[in-house]
Amino acid sequence: MCDPASISFDTDDDQPHITSPHTLASLQAASRCLLENLQPVAFPTETVYGLGALALSAEASARIFSTKGRPADNPLIVHVSSKSMLQSLLPPNYTLPASYQILIKRFWPGPLTLLFPSDPTKIPSIITANHPTVAIRMPSHPVARALIAISNSPLAAPSANSSGKPSPTRAEHVLHDLEGKIGLILDGGACEVGLESTVVDGLHEDGNIRVLRPGGVTVEEILKALQNGFSGDSIPSVLVHHRDFVDDAIEQAPTTPGMKYRHYSPSVPVTLLLTVSAPPEGVETSTPLVLLTSLKSSTTSRSPLKVGLLTPSESVVAKILLEDPVIQWHQYPLGSLSEPAVIARRLFDGLLTLEKEGVDLILIEEVPEENEGLAVMNRVKKAAGETCWVDLQSL
Repeated sequence: MCDPASISFDTDDDQPHITSPHTLASLQAASRCLLENLQPVAFPTETVYGLGALALSAEASARIFSTKGRPADNPLIVHVSSKSMLQSLLPPNYTLPASYQILIKRFWPGPLTLLFPSDPTKIPSIITANHPTVAIRMPSHPVARALIAISNSPLAAPSANSSGKPSPTRAEHVLHDLEGKIGLILDGGACEVGLESTVVDGLHEDGNIRVLRPGGVTVEEILKALQNGFSGDSIPSVLVHHRDFVDDAIEQAPTTPGMKYRHYSPSVPVTLLLTVSAPPEGVETSTPLVLLTSLKSSTTSRSPLKVGLLTPSESVVAKILLEDPVIQWHQYPLGSLSEPAVIARRLFDGLLTLEKEGVDLILIEEVPEENEGLAVMNRVKKAAGETCWVDLQSL
């Protein structure tokens, strides 16, 4: 167990100060695994646990793909520990746009990933999936940042799970999924954010900020930072993929993780209960009682049916469903709708906990797509195999 509280960074110093001998020894062992053996290591970040390997080594990075079973056309995010390390990766004479300078000053270190022009003489093509851009961020978790600094090398690191599964937010999640596939896991406790980083593309000629993947930094926070940093009419627009723009090319050949493939799915079926958004014209809705009847009719020889519930604490649907004594309910409260950051933090842990409890089906209730709720619903929609519109107006 690494003690994050024992690690600190001075403002003007790229090197960590570590007061715990055990934590230092663990970080040094992980660094040797990365540098000498070119093997991937699992480590905590503020978002989710990452599976890291040397970003500048194609051989080391290839082992991330083989360990996870990750498709080769799904690019990786590169993690740095300092601004000087970032600068060392960028093309010569590249100047950060004003928008990036503002976002880096406000959100780094933290859960924000930015797209930069890639220098192919430095960044292996396996990292970028042969794109001309590379995704980079500086994590704020002390263990992650210290590991990168001690290794003195940027680390490519997707989530530390089998490809397509829910991202791990605790070391035990990693162990349960990847045991026998990796040699070292740094346990730094539960992840504070619980969802992956927000990925931003600010490289277009119009200067606007395109959110390719919502995550730990909200769209509202990005817009506020830009408004505070720019003056007058020069403030860039913040555009969210799918909500504000569609790019077919980027969906077929994504420049960042989490866009093309189905993700975040446990081994049991997941159904999304849509209680906030209006159904498309012609789509039938169900009441909670109709939903209950449908669940019971789906039961075969297995009895009782075990159903996991991932719902906000205010959920009317959960209250009605839980009154039924026939189905064996496994409830994992997500938290209050007034605290979307808590819901984000609990989402993946809830999916993995219910999967481990052996449920036959997981029901997740929709939350408003505001603040962290936008990232929550981005993940839930990818995890769910089915959707069901639930009418609460008639209750």
